[in-house]
Amino acid sequence: MFRQLREDIASVFARDPAARSFWEVLTCYPGIHAILIHRVANRLWRWRLFWLARTIAHFGRLLTGIEIHPAAVIGRRFFIDHGMGVVIGETTVIGDDVTLYHGVTLGGTSWKKGKRHPTLEDRVVVGAGAKVLGPITIGAEARIGSNSVVTKDVPSGATALGIPARLLEETLPDTKVMPHLDFSAYAVGGDQNDPLLITLHALLNHAAETDRRLEALLGHLHEKGIQTEDVAHPTDDFDPQYLSKIVD
Repeated sequence: MFRQLREDIASVFARDPAARSFWEVLTCYPGIHAILIHRVANRLWRWRLFWLARTIAHFGRLLTGIEIHPAAVIGRRFFIDHGMGVVIGETTVIGDDVTLYHGVTLGGTSWKKGKRHPTLEDRVVVGAGAKVLGPITIGAEARIGSNSVVTKDVPSGATALGIPARLLEETLPDTKVMPHLDFSAYAVGGDQNDPLLITLHALLNHAAETDRRLEALLGHLHEKGIQTEDVAHPTDDFDPQYLSKIVD
């Protein structure tokens, strides 16, 4: 237990630059308190002391603002930053070195018994306010952007963002060359491309190119003496540069 506690505290220093001392992390980080309480509640749950396990979990919720069902399976070096409003459901499975931020929900979408909550594999990062719902799998080293709503599997190493969440178009690192990816706070970096924005920009570029070609065609027809006055000017009320700024 003490070895796990040392690992937990070391993981805080690795992922939170605000952490200053061992004592500060031990006494002032609700994520540490929540996981310590959960380990006790989970052990009682496995001993089939269900009421006592739920009571201890409820006490942990009151103390930390973090709700973890005692049946949830959580790996090593799990870190909840800030913590308030985090909810982790009964059949959730969390791997090693996973990071959650405040307001995250790992919830279910069904009232049926059985597996109904997500599985987060190793080194997943879930940004503030994100909702990961249903018996889906978030692959190792995947990132879920803040306030996203995820209801489908996310492959390993990918980044999902939006409502509903979409996979961002980005070059994924080679995990054989980089076994430990750079940590990305709140699961979102500044160099990621939303596939919806990529599509919109592509459509705007295509429309602008079509207008250019139509303008050239009308010019050639006019040179041949063919009347084209009844054809609207292709650039009327269309400014692709302005529209491109709007969708960014």
